[in-house]
Amino acid sequence: MFENLKKFCDSFLELGVPGFDLAVCKDGECILRYMNGYSDLENKVKINGTERYNIYSCSKVITCTAALQLWEKGLFSLEDKLSDYMPEFNEMTVMTDAGIKKAQNQILIKHLFEMTAGFSYDCSSPQLKKAIDETGGRCPTREVMKYLAEEPLIFEPGDRWNYSLCHDVLAAFVEVISGEKFESYVKKNIFDVLGMSKSTFILPETEIETIAPQYSFQGGKAVDIGKAIFNYKIGSEYASGGAGCISTVDDYIKFLEGLRTYKLLKPETLKLMMSDRLTDEQKRTYTKKANYGYGLGVRCPKGDERYIDFGWGGAAGAFLAIDMQNAVSIYFGSHLLASPAQGLRDMLCRFVRAELIDSSELDGIYEDLKKLYDYKLTY
Repeated sequence: MFENLKKFCDSFLELGVPGFDLAVCKDGECILRYMNGYSDLENKVKINGTERYNIYSCSKVITCTAALQLWEKGLFSLEDKLSDYMPEFNEMTVMTDAGIKKAQNQILIKHLFEMTAGFSYDCSSPQLKKAIDETGGRCPTREVMKYLAEEPLIFEPGDRWNYSLCHDVLAAFVEVISGEKFESYVKKNIFDVLGMSKSTFILPETEIETIAPQYSFQGGKAVDIGKAIFNYKIGSEYASGGAGCISTVDDYIKFLEGLRTYKLLKPETLKLMMSDRLTDEQKRTYTKKANYGYGLGVRCPKGDERYIDFGWGGAAGAFLAIDMQNAVSIYFGSHLLASPAQGLRDMLCRFVRAELIDSSELDGIYEDLKKLYDYKLTY
């Protein structure tokens, strides 16, 4: 079983991915755990399934879940102004063709979830560099937002979709609403609830060696770039809601199952999370507009029967998907930035569905691979 899916994943190794670890659950049971390649390429250490990875943007779904737990308690509305809770965002400026102007629109809480607030993803902007200098490299999550608010937005809040620091701001918002450090709230209300003992947003320096070697695809090969989070962790006390989580495949599949079975969020909240929210204008700048919509922090179904899952992916190859219709959760672990297989990950769900439900879909999958990605590896 799953021979086509295994061959598809193995083909990533041919492209230059050092190794991967895939978990698939159906109706609460792990029906496939398949890994291949190396966790340590130089020393030829095989993947063993216990690796701790920087999961980058797969952190975002955890952050949005944490915030939605607080929303369920009635502690804020999605239509509330961010400045009602974080006053530094009250009078924002925005870059325009005519120069920097005062923003006309307020940032709303929903804009943070939806990636429509107007922020960029520049982690080395002048104000963030200032935050590093003035906090001695600590950059406490909540404090950093006071610096970020001094940076001009790149468009009016609500005008368009742009992948950005929105979910980092959302993590700080969780701190304000909960009265706890973001990392502490997540540990108590998500990680501990599900038994995710190897997951954290703030890793002690003494545990850095517990992370698997991390690579970047450069010049056609995987190059070791060290174990620390690349670019997105701007300080020792900065819990990046958008890219700061460290986890394992075993832990993260527990998180996905916790979402799927409503242990973390109510059914109506999860439905809201996975419902397409973008306006026609916002969809013009949305990166996955060909196959998916975008909900509260996740890609989501928009009517295309080939793509019925919701989830997201990370910069170093991690990929998450939940297919509510078929009670399936999928997590793919990898540790290669700029992976040549990055654009192929959406196909994992379709392969699983083809093997479990309708094998006739395989021809369509291979046809789409050739058409969409110029995929030429042999099966």
